[in-house]
Amino acid sequence: MSQESPLPAAEPSGKIRVAAALRGAIASGYNASTLRADLLAGVVVGVVALPLSMALAVAVGVPPQHGLYTAIVAGFVIAVLGGSKVQVSGPTAAFVVILAPIVVRHGLGGLLLATMLAGLLQACLALARAGRLIQLVPYPVTVGFTAGIAVVIATLQVQDLLGLAVAGRPEHYLDRVEALARALPTARWPEFATGLSTLLMLVLWPRVSRRIPAPLVALAVAALVAWALEQLVPGFHVATIRDRFAFETADGIGLGIPRLAPQLVMPWNLAGADGAPIGITFDLVRELLPSAFAIAMLGAIESLLSAVVADGMMGDNHDPDAELFAQGVGNVLCPLFGGIAATGAIARTATNVRAGGRTPIAAVVHSLVVLSAVLAFAPVLGYLPMASLAALLTLVAWNMAEVRHVAMVLRTSPRGDSLVLLTCLGLTVLFDMVIAVGAGLVLASILFMRRMIEVSEVRLVDEQQAVPPELRSKGIVWYEIAGPLFFGAAHRATSALHRARSDAKVVVLDLSAVPVIDATGLVNLRSAISRLHRDGLVVVLAGMGSGVKRVLRRAGVVEEAGKLLLCDSTAEAVDRASAAAESMAAE
Repeated sequence: MSQESPLPAAEPSGKIRVAAALRGAIASGYNASTLRADLLAGVVVGVVALPLSMALAVAVGVPPQHGLYTAIVAGFVIAVLGGSKVQVSGPTAAFVVILAPIVVRHGLGGLLLATMLAGLLQACLALARAGRLIQLVPYPVTVGFTAGIAVVIATLQVQDLLGLAVAGRPEHYLDRVEALARALPTARWPEFATGLSTLLMLVLWPRVSRRIPAPLVALAVAALVAWALEQLVPGFHVATIRDRFAFETADGIGLGIPRLAPQLVMPWNLAGADGAPIGITFDLVRELLPSAFAIAMLGAIESLLSAVVADGMMGDNHDPDAELFAQGVGNVLCPLFGGIAATGAIARTATNVRAGGRTPIAAVVHSLVVLSAVLAFAPVLGYLPMASLAALLTLVAWNMAEVRHVAMVLRTSPRGDSLVLLTCLGLTVLFDMVIAVGAGLVLASILFMRRMIEVSEVRLVDEQQAVPPELRSKGIVWYEIAGPLFFGAAHRATSALHRARSDAKVVVLDLSAVPVIDATGLVNLRSAISRLHRDGLVVVLAGMGSGVKRVLRRAGVVEEAGKLLLCDSTAEAVDRASAAAESMAAE
């Protein structure tokens, strides 16, 4: 296999490098060996994506074929246009908590329209070069809302795992738990046995063989055993996709999954929650925008996180803006073919890398494998037990929860970071991800400001160590300001500039260790300078960096003879402070 060169780092300005990964792969010398590796990896990932796509669509509350269409359309488009060589995109578990409530309120049509709006938002974020900013989301926030999503997904699977007859489809978590608890007397042992056996096979099969994907074996065996027992044991029945979902054809009503490639459809012509076409109005768009924003942000975070994981596995670099733009285009086009929201899938991307995938061709092959399965095996797929799909998603939720990482953060991190994690986890479960991430970012920002406040200070420098000894005899006092002077730390730092000693004539403020200063810092600094002027002291600002100097210049801070002196270096400050002190002594 040829050695792949990493993608060049994205430029901070200029046009987005659409299809950056594909063009980079071709330019680096694509050959028959690389194609063979991509084909094999694409087949493996396609087999893994097939049951997952159906299970995720069912978890959202839409027929399973919409998950398959997502893997086909988004998997192809995003791979071709994206900025990561090995990213595999499609429906993911993280979206379940956002998409399921949209289906309850607005039906399939509303979900697809919200996905299109989210795609437009993602494309706009990419055009604004926000790809790298998404990576600034703190780790406790990411781990917290991811673990919260896993809790919700696992809870959603209880109904199918136990075969419960739940009345309605509650939107909120606590209502959902209450409905499940009330339905426990309706639990059926065939569903539980099927789900449990599937879960055990999913867990144990990788110890037998990693070459054949565990979902392929576990779900196939479960379907065959359930079908056989239904024929042999009176009264034995396990709900399947055919029992739960139907579709319209020219010849009537079909059961399960249609043997059709994705068809062009306008989302606004599809049914809403009331069964009538949703249409498209300004009020509907306005109502869907918060959900679209949630889809866009979660999709951006998960996609770029997945790309970073892939970079670590391959020693490569991805183009975040190109990847985010491709995700946006994919989410605009996917609903036009019946697909739901898509994003980069960490598990499928990691599977792609481990299976030998090296270029976007592997992800393209994965989408073609899913398409081929729909066209060739759709009637057979309808016999998959719902309990088996629920078992698959339960395992996905467990892996997604990353219990070890959560425990590590809680055990080793400062209390503030643990608070952020637990807050995001709780709010995701009880409310939704938008509130959780918003609250988590606010808390993380407050913690960051607190830490910056702690490192920002003003100290009186010991003349014996850092300042020439003769300065003290001339009435020169030297203060060093260290740390950023921003709105959180400025007051604490500048309040230390107390009244100088009685024999002082000149005060030097050494700004060499001030990397940045904002409007609040500027106001506090000017206030301290004015206070020193009122005491009759000359102030010297020394060692200003280019950023600090630019802020002071824009604010109109200029030299004032006999009052304020501006010096680029501390050596210049020593000379000019000495001259000012001598001049004042001579008066």
